[in-house]
Amino acid sequence: MLDYLRIRDLALIEDMELEFAPGMNVLTGETGAGKSFILKALGFLLGDRLTSSMVRPGRERAQVEALFILPEREIILRRELLAGSGRSRLYINDQLSSQESVRELRNALILHTSQHGQHRLLQPAFQARLIDEAMGRPDLLEARDAVLKELHELSEQRNALRKKFQSLADRRDLLEMQQREIDTVDPEPGEEERLETLRVEAREAAGLAENYDQALQLLHGDDAPGLLDMLAQLERVLHDMSRLDESLVPDMEAVSGLRQNLSHLERRLRRPPERLSDIDTDAIEARLFALAQLKRKLHRSLDEIVGMRSEIAENLSFLDVCALDLKRLDREEAALHERLRAVLAELLPARRAAGTGFARALEKELAGLGFSEQVRVEVLFTPTDICSGIQDERPRILWAPNPGQLPQPLDKIASGGELSRFLLALVGIQSGAETATYIFDEVDAGVGGLTLNRVAERLETLASHRQMLLITHWPQLAAHATRHFQITKVIRDQETFTLCSQLDDTARMEELARMAGGGEQGKALARTLKE
Repeated sequence: MLDYLRIRDLALIEDMELEFAPGMNVLTGETGAGKSFILKALGFLLGDRLTSSMVRPGRERAQVEALFILPEREIILRRELLAGSGRSRLYINDQLSSQESVRELRNALILHTSQHGQHRLLQPAFQARLIDEAMGRPDLLEARDAVLKELHELSEQRNALRKKFQSLADRRDLLEMQQREIDTVDPEPGEEERLETLRVEAREAAGLAENYDQALQLLHGDDAPGLLDMLAQLERVLHDMSRLDESLVPDMEAVSGLRQNLSHLERRLRRPPERLSDIDTDAIEARLFALAQLKRKLHRSLDEIVGMRSEIAENLSFLDVCALDLKRLDREEAALHERLRAVLAELLPARRAAGTGFARALEKELAGLGFSEQVRVEVLFTPTDICSGIQDERPRILWAPNPGQLPQPLDKIASGGELSRFLLALVGIQSGAETATYIFDEVDAGVGGLTLNRVAERLETLASHRQMLLITHWPQLAAHATRHFQITKVIRDQETFTLCSQLDDTARMEELARMAGGGEQGKALARTLKE
């Protein structure tokens, strides 16, 4: 149950504290006094979004905190809304937590029913969810949804395969031609760079070999005597001259030594390094030309062509095995269809049985809320295709509030007051969490007269075993309250404030009289209601 709620600096609320009791807690006040802000604050605490405009002007933040008492533990929730950024912080038992955490707790803490619920009640999808919840077999629904998800993923996979197959099939001739071109040249990764390096080395080797030849030619001569022959002649002349002039002996010996050194050089030049003769420049040029031709044909770099070669091989292989993959997917789809049929074979009867029980329970509740004892509720099951050749059923609630009527959808014949009672009856048969607090926000809208007394009795019965927060304008309902709060709006120093007061017996009589129209007539009705 909700034991304590405090709201600070939210909209027109400066600082408000409410201590709730077990049973029925009633909030009353004039229209526009701010009752809905209290429920907005509670919704914000439990995960709803509020904009920064909801922070009271001039304040840095709004804050809502509450104490929930459950059988096994107490939960303290606190959430702050920052005016500057519009961001919020949520704390569970003083630990900073995520909004997902509190949303998981929400159904165990409150069950909120409002006029908005009437609009949802008219939606077929909401009605279908009610029947599925009444069935109490979430395992079947999860199994169905899981198979449908697998079928959807398989369908997407098949479509992707077919799309790729068609695209590649249209290009198969081109791919095979490109594959032949590449296989003919058979390029290797980095080959072009290696050949360029070899070409540079070949050019350097060719220049060096030419220098070797030129040096040998200088030593031996071509048409004229070479350097070695001329030095030999000079050596003989100096030898003859040194017989008569001994001072020329050193010069003769120097020339002789130079000639010997050049002879040694001549022998080395006749044995050039092997690398000068190992490089086949013609083969290099031919290979580079073939690679360049391939690049021009395919309009790609050599590295891209090497990658393209693998890609083409994969694509052609895909074309060859795609038919096998599609057959495999067909087999998987058939197996999933069998699984789905098996789930539906169990789901559909369970849902129909739940729909029947739901309708009978709802009829009983409606009869206790002022409808005819012959009120009829039916659940119409409409076949719905969920995949090829397989149908699920979508439930929809029909009713006949009066004898002699054919059951029709709620949105066709239900008035606002009837929807209010229908919603109350629905809450009465919903299980929900046993600890959750019922919140009724003007669920009595459109209801009056003797029917209002039936609604009051039903609310009192619900409140006897479940805590309830009830916002109402009817004294007939407020008179049943265990604890009564009055919401008022006041203006002080040009500022507007929403206030909340827990009423004692005297103040409560005054509020009931006001709600009953005021004056002596209102006081008389208030006394009657209290009695």
